[in-house]
Amino acid sequence: MTVGLAPNVGVILPYGSGVVTSPRLLRDFLAAAEEVGVESVWAVEHVVIADGYEPRYPYSPDGRMPSGNVVVPMPDPLELLAFAAAVTERLVLGTAVVVAPLHSPTVLAKRAATVDRLCEGRLRLGLGIGWQVEEYAAVGAAFSERGARLEESIAAMRALWAGSPATFHGRFTSFDRVHLAPQPAAGTVPIVLGGNSSAAVERCARVGDGWFPYTIDPDAFALGVGAVRRGERDAGRPAGAVEVTAWPGSFDPTRDTDAALAARYVAAGADRLVLRPDLSGERPLDTFRRQVTGYREAVAGLAS
Repeated sequence: MTVGLAPNVGVILPYGSGVVTSPRLLRDFLAAAEEVGVESVWAVEHVVIADGYEPRYPYSPDGRMPSGNVVVPMPDPLELLAFAAAVTERLVLGTAVVVAPLHSPTVLAKRAATVDRLCEGRLRLGLGIGWQVEEYAAVGAAFSERGARLEESIAAMRALWAGSPATFHGRFTSFDRVHLAPQPAAGTVPIVLGGNSSAAVERCARVGDGWFPYTIDPDAFALGVGAVRRGERDAGRPAGAVEVTAWPGSFDPTRDTDAALAARYVAAGADRLVLRPDLSGERPLDTFRRQVTGYREAVAGLAS
């Protein structure tokens, strides 16, 4: 982050509230977000959730999701953001994250390019590898070599976005002289990568446009940012090529709007802070407006 500049403030879309499955409520929420200066909104993905999954969830000690047995509706992230594109003018629209190996890179490139054109270049395609073996099986995708599949997907999509006709030959995806149209508004879609592991951070430094880790404490985040910046240099990329996003509340949900906690992520180099929207009370959008306004003021003070 440039010294003296406050980080942008984004929000995770309000899953579990009924908003993301109601056209009226979602339209009103997005309008309120733009009104109070939210910079970005972020959609998540699970194609399916197994009723009895192998406990591999990487962000809890017991390998179980915090929602327990409650199935939270998660609309397709790109189709959800296509709706958002139609009813907003300024919001950056991001995924955090699409599980890339579940999808054909060619089809995903087409879907992302379409949304990006319709929102005039506001899309940020966040990608990750997921964790649920059963989800991969239900989709018919191979769970093995997920990291390699993700990285090849990025290369294949960029090939499709960069040239027409496009040719690409990889281990998992190949095509010769194909045309993908429309292409993204700026000729590509920025790729944001999730993941906290050393392999994920190294990959991000080499081929990512953004890093958006989850449930990471401030000290580990600082180490990750340092590794990203060193990796950029080693790969011959410009300093700051990777935009860094932090969600402090994913580490400690009780401190989602705590400026003192946010300050530690900002000091480590966060370009963007994300929070979970508060839609409590009799007038939930007013609660949300107050939450964002107060947080933006606190965050602005961190750069003064």
